[in-house]
Amino acid sequence: MACGADLMSDVLAFTHAGTLLMTGLTNPQVVRTAEMAGIVAIVFVRGKLPPPETIALAEEKGIPLLASRYTMYESCGRLYQTGLQGCGLFQLTADHWSQGDPHSTPPGEVSQDLCA
Repeated sequence: MACGADLMSDVLAFTHAGTLLMTGLTNPQVVRTAEMAGIVAIVFVRGKLPPPETIALAEEKGIPLLASRYTMYESCGRLYQTGLQGCGLFQLTADHWSQGDPHSTPPGEVSQDLCA
């Protein structure tokens, strides 16, 4: 499966181990986050290329790096079109809600945080 995100907190919260990450961020923190989340590879979108320190850390951690000239939207869409599934954010949220996670919103409801 795949996920597109520039917020590393979203990557930690909403991905599964074994996910392909697409991001426009190229700093070493992306690799550190990927390692913690069990990300299997990182695709840098919008034609961005990572600096040497990011490449070195990814090599050390065994995380393949790729680059796409397409926007994140188009990169995600192209992969989805070939059959690669998304992380299932709705299902993850529903699972957290059913387990009593106070920080998630029940399916079909608007978070009160958004209404404040």
